[in-house]
Amino acid sequence: MKYHQVTVDIKNELIETGSWFETFEHEPVRTSEQAAKTRPGYSLQQGAKAIIVRVKKSANEKDYVMLVLPADLRFDNKKVKNYYHSKDIRFATEQEVLDLTNGVQIGAVPPFGNLFDLEVLVDPKLLENEKIVFNAGDRCFSIAMKSEDYIKLVNPKIVDITS
Repeated sequence: MKYHQVTVDIKNELIETGSWFETFEHEPVRTSEQAAKTRPGYSLQQGAKAIIVRVKKSANEKDYVMLVLPADLRFDNKKVKNYYHSKDIRFATEQEVLDLTNGVQIGAVPPFGNLFDLEVLVDPKLLENEKIVFNAGDRCFSIAMKSEDYIKLVNPKIVDITS
């Protein structure tokens, strides 16, 4: 099966760095709950949910950032606003996500914002898991990897962003 180029890029990076990982091919999924059912041996809490939001710092300053959190939690709007000293944040639209990720569909966006030149904030609760799992650029393909390797490869800012 042919997957999005970002899927190939992530797998290659994991191989090149000698990182432990395993992969899952499954039926197409869009939500974290659906995805968790396709990954034997992994819980919803280990799912790394990647969300792209637009942060409005001022009338002229708007940036897109990636929030990564355990799939069983929601991000806290107020905490993210406070972190960025922002007036407003909102979810990126489906078209914005496609544009920012070179065509990766919502539900398939991997927590590798660095591949898309996005700043990444990861909630520390996700990193309490030894291993995390996520859709890797395709709604039919997931990768599990060690949290410590994720931190080394993505270099996210670790910030409490969940309620």
